[in-house]
Amino acid sequence: MEAVKDVTETVTVDLGALLDAGDDATVILEAGDTRLVAHRAVLADRSPVLAAMFAHDTLETSTGVVSIPDVGGPVLRQLVSYLYTLRAPQLPGTAPQLLAAADKYGASWLKAECERQVAIQLSVETAAAAAVLAVRHSCSDLRRTAIKLIKTCPFEVMATQGWADAMLHQPEDLIEVSRLLCDPPPKSRSLSAEKRARRLVQAAREGSVGELRALIAAGADVGARGGDGLTPLHWAAGRGDVEAARLLVGVGAAVNSRDVAEWTPLHLAAANGHAEVVAALLVAGADRGATTPGGETALDLARRRNQRRLVEMLS
Repeated sequence: MEAVKDVTETVTVDLGALLDAGDDATVILEAGDTRLVAHRAVLADRSPVLAAMFAHDTLETSTGVVSIPDVGGPVLRQLVSYLYTLRAPQLPGTAPQLLAAADKYGASWLKAECERQVAIQLSVETAAAAAVLAVRHSCSDLRRTAIKLIKTCPFEVMATQGWADAMLHQPEDLIEVSRLLCDPPPKSRSLSAEKRARRLVQAAREGSVGELRALIAAGADVGARGGDGLTPLHWAAGRGDVEAARLLVGVGAAVNSRDVAEWTPLHLAAANGHAEVVAALLVAGADRGATTPGGETALDLARRRNQRRLVEMLS
């Protein structure tokens, strides 16, 4: 409540002055098919970003039209409503999108309230999206809360659609989330880059997921290779270690890298009948059409080994 008091006391605008402000008093805000008319003075007083925009000779200033990209009509209405009333809407379903808009336009109290609403909704299904949102928009409280939840059930979270979506659309933010999940011991931090890379390959070969996490958090190169050209992801795929595979693709391991025999991780997983790893690789964007030097795809390898489940997945 103190935050609300601070906002209402410090953010003021002379609404009476708008009566005689003339034709330039209003602007049109556009988001998709939604067009809202709002007072320029209110927007400028309550958004430092919009104030800067109106203070210069910008396209928005000359045309009186402000485009709000990447925001749907309902979110635009909520944003404008807040700028006028200083009351955050209680609509949990749009809190993540409204948080992003509030951050972009400098509505700090609205951002904090949206952060609180997202945190209240945290679950296994929403944890990945919340963590990525927190990283992208520097929401420290939400980041800590989301990371804490993910640490209690990392494999369940990594199996959700939210994690898969983040992997495809926000890989850089997800890499940071994955690093935050790891707490590298001092010994890992002190290793040279070359030793970390070598240890990472060894940990993947031995299936030591805990050490993988620690080394990744310490900055080990997930694209490191052994003498045979096998990356940690190749080893995880060949062993059927879905836990390690999800961890590696989650921090940006190249899913289509090839070893010295020109096999991808998908080839190795399919050849060994590891359906869960195949599924994780496909979600991460593995090329199911990639061929070995012998011209075989992962589907061909699954068929040759009579892996019916894999044949269905890869067809």
